[in-house]
Amino acid sequence: MMPIPPKQQSDRSSIVLDLSGPKLRAALSDLIDAAEPSGGIERYISDLQLKVTLFRKLLVENNVLALDPAAFSALIAFIATVRRRIKAALENYGLDRMLSTIERLLNGEGTAAERLRQFTAAFPNDRGHRWVRDLGAELLHFTDPQNLPLATRWVWDMQTNTGVLREIWHAEDVDHMHIPISDDFETFETLREELIGFLRGEGFFRDLGLYVDLLCAHIYALYINDRAGQYLRTDFGRNEAPMAHTKRMLGLDAIEREPGRGWLALIEERAAQAAKELARPGA
Repeated sequence: MMPIPPKQQSDRSSIVLDLSGPKLRAALSDLIDAAEPSGGIERYISDLQLKVTLFRKLLVENNVLALDPAAFSALIAFIATVRRRIKAALENYGLDRMLSTIERLLNGEGTAAERLRQFTAAFPNDRGHRWVRDLGAELLHFTDPQNLPLATRWVWDMQTNTGVLREIWHAEDVDHMHIPISDDFETFETLREELIGFLRGEGFFRDLGLYVDLLCAHIYALYINDRAGQYLRTDFGRNEAPMAHTKRMLGLDAIEREPGRGWLALIEERAAQAAKELARPGA
């Protein structure tokens, strides 16, 4: 299999990603087929736009420091790798301290990469806090999805050598090799540019940042379905509908579509449920 022809690189990036064109085209074809029975890929882009609207409404248009527990729970409900792990941190640090750290992440000095590093450094560097990077990455990305990459661990985690990058890497035996690519912010920026170039070549021209998210989530969902161990099954469940894991990776399972009900009412209801779950002993 031949890799994708090199795309135009950002001036700030010296990273070269050896991505597989056939793997990407196969994943895109599978995504289109899997999404068709439930309204097509446009339906999921619409849901992602709703997520962006929620994040921007709460984090850009309003004062981050003034968020109440229900509003914060609404955000967390849309971050699948965080929502089951954050309760202990909230108990230890308190909501006010958490919001202060998030406010610096979004509005502090420095580049997005620098602010994300500072955000993760505000918490212990141990296995129990690996979700912190996902939290910071999602908050940055979904408040500015057209300019910032989604730098979560499931997109690429150098330490575990897992993520979307591995699934689309051009190699004959990728399961038995270590990919020598860092998981610095620059890598995610380069990957985003490469995937936008790929999608343009496939005839996509609008909301490319969100289409990249959807494609990446589906690539990782295919990995979960094919090879996931107990850790991933605990988070995402066993095989279900074709798009079930794709939705969960992006937190879109927080949106339950029901006839005659507006999405904002559904989100507010989900936020109330999430607040109760966080408050429940032993949750």
